[in-house]
Amino acid sequence: MLKEFKEFAIKGNMIDLAIGVIMGGAFGAVVTSLVKDVIMPPIGALLGGADFSNLMWVIKEGSTAAPYATPAAAAEAGATVMAYGAFINTVINFVIVALAIFMVVKAMNRLRKQEEEAVSTKPCPFCKSDIALEATRCPACTSEI
Repeated sequence: MLKEFKEFAIKGNMIDLAIGVIMGGAFGAVVTSLVKDVIMPPIGALLGGADFSNLMWVIKEGSTAAPYATPAAAAEAGATVMAYGAFINTVINFVIVALAIFMVVKAMNRLRKQEEEAVSTKPCPFCKSDIALEATRCPACTSEI
């Protein structure tokens, strides 16, 4: 059982998966910063200075009366709020991550397709001319492959 686990853990796919998870976490942090620090401020400015991260609906007031400047201030006062602004930021973050992953997968598929198209022939072992991969006889020297 230990031998099987070692084979499983050392396989290339397992290492690729670990690298993918680590890179995905780092990529997620970059996209979160992109949304929070670059994309949302101009959108907030266009909408009259609204900061989406502070948009909330007060369901039940806390020990101090509303209005609360931030969801954190509302939580500190003991209020119950629905912080839909944070949800909007998370949805935008998700859309950007999904778009970026789509673009990466699309580029990888294009490279794979080009690679598959490029490898459509093989050299004849006798005369070294290019023949189709499926060929059973060389058209140049008529040798059986």
